[in-house]
Amino acid sequence: MSVSSPSSLPTIGIDFGTSNSAVACRVDGVARLLPIEGAATTLPTAIFFNAEDRTTHFGREAVALYLAGYEGRLMRSLKSLLGSPLMQEKTAIYDGLVSFEDIIARFLHELAHRAGKELGRKPEQVVIGRPVHFVDDDSKRDERAEQSLRVAARAAGFRDIAFQLEPIAAAFDYEQRITKESVVLIVDIGGGTSDFTVVRVGPERARHDDRSGDVLATTGVHIGGTDYDQRLNLDRVMPLLGFRHHGPQGREVPSGVFFDLSSWHLINWLYAAKATRQAKDLRTSYVDLRLHDRLMTVLEERHGHRILAAVEQAKIDASVGDVPATIDLSCAEPGLGAVLSPEDMVQQLSSQFDDVIACAHACVKRAGLRSNDLDAIYLTGGSSALRPFQQALRRSFAGVLLVEGDLFGGVAAGLACS
Repeated sequence: MSVSSPSSLPTIGIDFGTSNSAVACRVDGVARLLPIEGAATTLPTAIFFNAEDRTTHFGREAVALYLAGYEGRLMRSLKSLLGSPLMQEKTAIYDGLVSFEDIIARFLHELAHRAGKELGRKPEQVVIGRPVHFVDDDSKRDERAEQSLRVAARAAGFRDIAFQLEPIAAAFDYEQRITKESVVLIVDIGGGTSDFTVVRVGPERARHDDRSGDVLATTGVHIGGTDYDQRLNLDRVMPLLGFRHHGPQGREVPSGVFFDLSSWHLINWLYAAKATRQAKDLRTSYVDLRLHDRLMTVLEERHGHRILAAVEQAKIDASVGDVPATIDLSCAEPGLGAVLSPEDMVQQLSSQFDDVIACAHACVKRAGLRSNDLDAIYLTGGSSALRPFQQALRRSFAGVLLVEGDLFGGVAAGLACS
C-alpha cells in the first residue's frame, strides 16, 4: 500500500489492545489495515526486554524469545495498568528503571515506526481507541487512564492526538459494509473490556461530519478475554499447583500466588526474590508436596506466561473445534497436562458471560429500545469469537441477526474513519 504524498499523510487509527494491537489509515475514502509484523495486520501487545544482548523486541518475536528461554522481562496486558497506581511506578529492565507509562510509550513508538515504514514517513496524527470505561465506577481513575495514554502517545512522537470509543469505531467500520440505514448494537469484546454501543448507521449518515446524534447509548464493563483466561487457569491448571489444596491443619493453601500466576501483568512480580521466598515458605501448608514442587518449578524456571499462553490456546481450540483441548503443563512436570472441554468453558465462564450480556441489554435499554428493535448485532474483538459466548448471546437476543466482523482489525479501521 502506498500514499501519494508523504507531506499529506493521513491520520492513522491505533487500536491499542490488551492482547493485540492494530493500525489503520484511510486512503481514497477507504480504511485499510497496515501490515505491522511481516504480513500480519495485528501485533500482540507484548514487549520483551532481552537482558542477554540488551535489546527490545515486540509482538510475536517478543513472546517467542521469552518462551525460548532467553533471559529478560516479558510484559503483556499493558493496557490493564492504565488507571492504576502502578502506571507511575518504575520497574527494572536491562537499561535501568523505567515507568510503565514509558513502556507503553515505547510500544506506541514502535507502532508508529512500523506504520511509517509502510506510509513513507512516520505519522504525527493519531486517533487512539479507548474502552467505554478503563476503570469501572471511578471517573477520576478513568480520566487518569486516558491522560496517561495521551502522555505516552506524545512521548512516542505523536503531535495531534485524539481518542474515540472503541465500540463507536467498530460501528464506523460496520457502516462501510451496509447499504441501508440500520440500528445496530456493537459488541466489542477485547482482552480487558467488553464495550457496547447502540448506533444508527447507513450510507447517508456516513457523509455527516458530526455523528454524535447517531450514537444512542454506550456501556462497558471491565471483563474481557484475559479475565476468561484467568478463570480457566484457576479452574483447570492452578489446582495442579496447590490452589484449593488443604494442608495438614485442614486450611487451604493461601491463594494469592495462584491469582497472580493467572494474570499476565502480575506474573513477573512473582519472579522477584522476595516473592519466590514467600512461595517456598508455603511448603508447610501442603500435604501433597508434589503440588508444591510443581509450583516452585513454575516460579523458579519462569513458566508462568508459558502456561497462561497454553490456557489461552486451549480456550481457542476448544471453541473453534467444539472438542476438548489439552493444556500442556510438561514445563511444570514431565507428562503433566490438563483438559479443557467446551462444557468446562460454559460452566466456568457462564457468570462472566451473564455479566457481559447484562451490560449489552443495559445499553439497549439506555437507548430507549427493546432487543427486537435492533437490526443487527455486530461482533468485534477477538474474545467475541468464543462459541459459548456467541451461543449465550443468541439465546439472550433471540431473533436478532448476529454479524461477525473483522475481530482484530475492525476497531482500527473504524478509528481511521473517525
